[in-house]
Amino acid sequence: MSFDPQGYALDRDGGRHVWFLDTRMIVKAAAAFAFLEWTAPEGFAPPWHVHHREDEAFYLLEGQMRVACGERRWSIGPGGFVYLPRDIPHSFVVTGGPVRGLQITSPAGFEGFIEELGRPAEHDGLPDPAEPDLALLAEVSARYGHEILGPPPFPETAH
Repeated sequence: MSFDPQGYALDRDGGRHVWFLDTRMIVKAAAAFAFLEWTAPEGFAPPWHVHHREDEAFYLLEGQMRVACGERRWSIGPGGFVYLPRDIPHSFVVTGGPVRGLQITSPAGFEGFIEELGRPAEHDGLPDPAEPDLALLAEVSARYGHEILGPPPFPETAH
């Protein structure tokens, strides 16, 4: 699907549906910014990482999560919003889920990252849980200006 620079409209299910790690991402826009609707299961936590090219913002529609941004920590639920500036390490953990939210990443480019590492969603809902290929994640992250720094900084995510 291409996003028409002259404008376009999508219905509820419109956009590219991608299974990325253990999440479902729906790419709704990719132009000056990336706009995604996403769903993640309880316990999902991306690695502690930093984006060097883009800022991220999350608005939660359903569920709960704890967020770490540098030394700061927040808990957010439905209607909660968090802004994560570029060059500051961050992560989150879904503490009440599944979580469903909206994500804006600016400038665009993050959608290419999730599409390269993910795969087209094969059915409604989330993919079966799977361990990520950490070497591939680090390699692709570096190409997109992301740096993997280590495991998520939440005790409940330790294995």
